[in-house]
Amino acid sequence: MANFKYRARDRFSKLVTGITTAESKEDAAKKLKDMGYVPVSISESSDSGADAIFRRFNKVRPEEIAAFTRQLYSLQKAGVPLLASLEAIALQTKNKYFKFVIEELARSIKGGLSLSEALMRHSSIFDSIYISMIKSAEAGGRIVEILERLTGLIEQDIDTRARIKAATRYPMIAFFTLCVGFLIVVSFVIPRFAVIYSQFNTALPLPTRILIAINLAISKFWYLFILVVVFTIFAFLRFINSKAGRPIWDNFKLKIFIFGPLVSMLVMSRFARITAILLRSGLPILEILELVKNTSGNIIIARAIDNIRESVNQGRGMSEPMKVSSLFPPIVVQMVSIGEQTGKVDELLLSVADYYDRESGYMIKNLTTYIEPLLIFVLAVMVLIMALAIFMPMWNLIRVFRPS
Repeated sequence: MANFKYRARDRFSKLVTGITTAESKEDAAKKLKDMGYVPVSISESSDSGADAIFRRFNKVRPEEIAAFTRQLYSLQKAGVPLLASLEAIALQTKNKYFKFVIEELARSIKGGLSLSEALMRHSSIFDSIYISMIKSAEAGGRIVEILERLTGLIEQDIDTRARIKAATRYPMIAFFTLCVGFLIVVSFVIPRFAVIYSQFNTALPLPTRILIAINLAISKFWYLFILVVVFTIFAFLRFINSKAGRPIWDNFKLKIFIFGPLVSMLVMSRFARITAILLRSGLPILEILELVKNTSGNIIIARAIDNIRESVNQGRGMSEPMKVSSLFPPIVVQMVSIGEQTGKVDELLLSVADYYDRESGYMIKNLTTYIEPLLIFVLAVMVLIMALAIFMPMWNLIRVFRPS
């Protein structure tokens, strides 16, 4: 399917413009004729107007998507027509980019597209799960119910991110402050002491020489330092996005101290909740697993879900490949197995999601407590190095001036 820009005349000879989705120009022309339009010109569009103008420079925050979904849910529940709902939401949207996107959605629907087809043209904003749930809602006539579930799902993700940011804010500020202090000591304090110590015939201690060397490297070769940092970041990003590096990085994220278990809990919670919600929304299980795999954000998890999908496709169920994989805890495997036997997979998956939400919530709440010992150790080492670099030469000078 491709997007086609069109200019056409309606039955009153009024010129209308818009974008429609079709297999070819001929199909787009036929679609316009079925809508009662006389095509004037049709040209293929590789991207929508909103994306072409704003995508590179503007972003839509998850909070804004949540607000849009919540407002659309409220208006649809109140019986307001879809087109009028979108136009009303666009009027009170402050983000100019998102406002333009919502207006494009309205124009696309006016042009004969369904809501899911219109959303598909803005896949950089609305992910595949969002679009698939809207598509299933249109097929089953349950738009209000699906919008309510989407709102809950998005707000759950936003709340989790906010709690993680709040829990890691103090350690990050403390570490950043210490790094700034270290740079100040290296750049301004150590050079002054080096000038004083150079007047005396005494060897400088190793910590002092290390900090002086760092100061010289930064002051004399700062451009090389910047190049090395930029190259290191570029090489790291290139590696973790490569075919060979991505599995290593994703596996590291699942194993790393403190954050590994938390990432696993959050991924399991998201997997269980999304699968349950999509099952209740009426999507086929194979399509659900494909969607969850593509949005897992972790290639190790994605491979495990792909094995589950293959097992389901062969009629063997979900629990067996989950049991073989070491990623899914026994409680998850057991509840999925019971759900398959009783036909209540969605209910039990929601219970699993609630369990992991409680566990991850407790861990996030105590994240600062878990990080503090490591942070204190790093701070202590850095402070010790700076203190030794400054005070050890003083002790040496005292011995020099001490009368024999």
